[in-house]
Amino acid sequence: MFLTGTLLNVVAVLVGTTIGVLAGSRVPERMQRTLTDGLGLFTLAIGFALTLRLLMDRSAPAGNDLAVLAALLAGAAIGELLRLSDRLDALGDWFQRRLARGEEPSRISEAFVTASLVFCVGPLTILGSIQNGLTGDVQLLAVKSLLDGVASIAFAAALGAGVYLAALSVLVIQGSIAAVAWLAGGGLGDSAINAASAVGGLILIGVGLRLLEIKKVRVINLLPALLLAPVFVGLAATIRGYLGG
Repeated sequence: MFLTGTLLNVVAVLVGTTIGVLAGSRVPERMQRTLTDGLGLFTLAIGFALTLRLLMDRSAPAGNDLAVLAALLAGAAIGELLRLSDRLDALGDWFQRRLARGEEPSRISEAFVTASLVFCVGPLTILGSIQNGLTGDVQLLAVKSLLDGVASIAFAAALGAGVYLAALSVLVIQGSIAAVAWLAGGGLGDSAINAASAVGGLILIGVGLRLLEIKKVRVINLLPALLLAPVFVGLAATIRGYLGG
């Protein structure tokens, strides 16, 4: 079944969040802040690794790095026009107003947005969902589930129960990718997937900067670039073909 891996991932996030929430109530606020800083540094490291993998790859076709840049800029423009960041923040605030208890300070919106981005823009999200949709193989998503389960413990301990809502993001985004792969079959080459992963790395760098409170990057508005990256890589390949001919 093409949703098996996604459902496993959702369960892992829910279980990890439960553990983190139970542990977080016993963790001092200063330690929660340090945990958040640690998550920010780790997220930056993953983001740089994903991005540099494409930029430093000598075997990558010429122009793919520029295709990633073009996809990022075009995606940012589309995201700003659609006000994606404002809409997702509003959704998070809606959850926060309805789920916050009494007058206690709540970080539901921040937890929802941050965890959703970290869980849904990495290469395993794309590769694992495509593999699960095409062949039914859950191996990559099983690995991702383990990683997300551990990460959700730390996120929930630092940011609170809003991480539960990120399970919905995993279900919708990964499920959609798997469903499209199941319906359409193959089609994305390695270059397109690597470009999307590089854009995901740049988005994760933005998430890390937010977690460290260095700069509040409007990372949600960059999400269309994930879809545009394979398109721009295809255009770059077409241009190379014409120039080569």
